[in-house]
Amino acid sequence: MQKLLILDNIRSAYNVGSIFRSADGAGVEKIYLIGPTPTPIDRFGRPQPEIVKTSLGASESMSWEHIGASDSESVEETLTCIASLKAEGYTIVAIEQSKNSVSFYDFKVPEKVVYILGAEVEGVHQEVLDVADVIVEVPMAGMKESLNVSVTMGIVLFKK
Repeated sequence: MQKLLILDNIRSAYNVGSIFRSADGAGVEKIYLIGPTPTPIDRFGRPQPEIVKTSLGASESMSWEHIGASDSESVEETLTCIASLKAEGYTIVAIEQSKNSVSFYDFKVPEKVVYILGAEVEGVHQEVLDVADVIVEVPMAGMKESLNVSVTMGIVLFKK
């Protein structure tokens, strides 16, 4: 199984670091960091302390690529990345609550998969949802509508 991640406009370096750690444990091959998503190395070439701390070193060993300008969101860059990965035969899976989403429990993981997570508050952009092959949500049983993005990614990555 081949797994890739796209972190689209996630704001918290702590969430990014936690996702790197889970991704390493789940065998993810590469993480694409889009727009203002913090990167393990800052613009001055220094390690990002929050990512280093929460990733426990995974940010140093995982393959990653930053796409787009760090100071602005651009859906176009995300869509270009998705188109390229689709052309390589990957199934694009957005993790989001939507009227078109399927339950995490019913989801069958494809052999080549790209998981997309969006910003902590706004979620995955509608334009990205429109090009995803599948939208998956983790059903919630309590009062809260959703989980933290890093927790959600940890759950999703270990589905077989």
